[in-house]
Amino acid sequence: MTYAQLETTARDVQLDVFGLLHPAAGETVLLLGPHEPGFWAVFTASPEYSDGAPDPLDRWSKRVIGQLALDWGGQAVFPSDGPPYPPFITWAVASGRSWPSPVGMLVHDRAGLMGSYRGAVTLRRHVQPPPTTGAPCDTCQTQPCRSACPVNALTGAQYDVARCKGHLSSPAGAECLSQGCAARRACPLSASYGRLAAQSAFHMKAFHPK
Repeated sequence: MTYAQLETTARDVQLDVFGLLHPAAGETVLLLGPHEPGFWAVFTASPEYSDGAPDPLDRWSKRVIGQLALDWGGQAVFPSDGPPYPPFITWAVASGRSWPSPVGMLVHDRAGLMGSYRGAVTLRRHVQPPPTTGAPCDTCQTQPCRSACPVNALTGAQYDVARCKGHLSSPAGAECLSQGCAARRACPLSASYGRLAAQSAFHMKAFHPK
């Protein structure tokens, strides 16, 4: 299958190829994330979302990406596999489609700071990728992500998790809980990606259940 064919079949199940890399000759790793707009509607209509069991999105990802891997003749890999855990961040950077942002987290050329790797498929063949672009932050003149966090949890050398969670536990953190991280939302690419606030709220609840 060509890259275009792989991309089309991924999008048929509301996923997208977020990048690919070649760890060795004749091998390809395809990174998969939500295809927006529309991902949230597909996921919330799934049996995993409504069956009441834990980790619905991870289970949905394993079912859907597992089937893609079978269809493509490859092997599915997930961030939760391990230990040792697959190096998704390293893979993302190596794909040439994600880069460290001014606030530390990776920025993706399509999803901005809303990038989410639901899984990957490894293939024992070489797939030629389309041309990649440069890091979007290099041409983002205002870089609004730098000043968007209400409590400056992302301005130090490391992400201040305690400060962030303290904010989320306060009344002032209601907007971040219901709409998603303010720094992520400030990214111009994030704003054009089409991810719904309900999906961000789902992830924020998992991060900070209160």
